[in-house]
Amino acid sequence: MPALILALFIAVPLAEIAVFIKVGEILGIGWTVALVIITAMAGTALLRSQGFSVLARAQSAIAEGRVPVDSVIDGVCLLIAGAFLLTPGLITDTIGFLLFIPPLRQGLARWLFNRMVQKAEIHVTHPGRRPPGDAPGPHTGPTIEADFEPVKEPPESKPRGRRRPSPWREPR
Repeated sequence: MPALILALFIAVPLAEIAVFIKVGEILGIGWTVALVIITAMAGTALLRSQGFSVLARAQSAIAEGRVPVDSVIDGVCLLIAGAFLLTPGLITDTIGFLLFIPPLRQGLARWLFNRMVQKAEIHVTHPGRRPPGDAPGPHTGPTIEADFEPVKEPPESKPRGRRRPSPWREPR
C-alpha cells in the first residue's frame, strides 16, 4: 500500500503536467489557466450546494430516528471531490466533478463496501475457552471480568420544583 501511494504521488503530477501541456497547445496557456481557475470556482459552488443538501438529509434522517449512512457516504465523497477540485489539474478536476454525480457516488460506495466485505477478517476470541485437548474445567464458556461497587441511594432532599420522571429509576 505505501508503494501504491508513493506511485500515485509521482504519477498524478506527471500526468497533470502532460495534460496541461497538451491542453495548452490546443487552447493556449491563458485559457488553460483560466479553465483550471473556473473549474475550482465551479467545484466550490457545487460543493457548497450539495454539501448543504447532504447535511439537510442527514439531519432529517436523525430526526426520524434513522442512521444517516447514505448521507455520511455522500458527505465523504463530496469531501474527496472538493479536495480533487481544489487541487490544480484537469485530471483531478474531472475526477472531482464525477464524484458530484449521485449515481456514480452510490455505485462507488457499493463497490467499496463489497470490497471491504470480501477482504474483511473477523476474529472472535473467548478468553475462558480452553484449547482442544486441555482438561475441561467448570468455566468452558466466555469469561467476563468486572469490578463493581454497591451504590447507595442519595438521601432524600427537598425537591427543587417539579422533577421529571427518569427512565433509570425504579418506580417507588
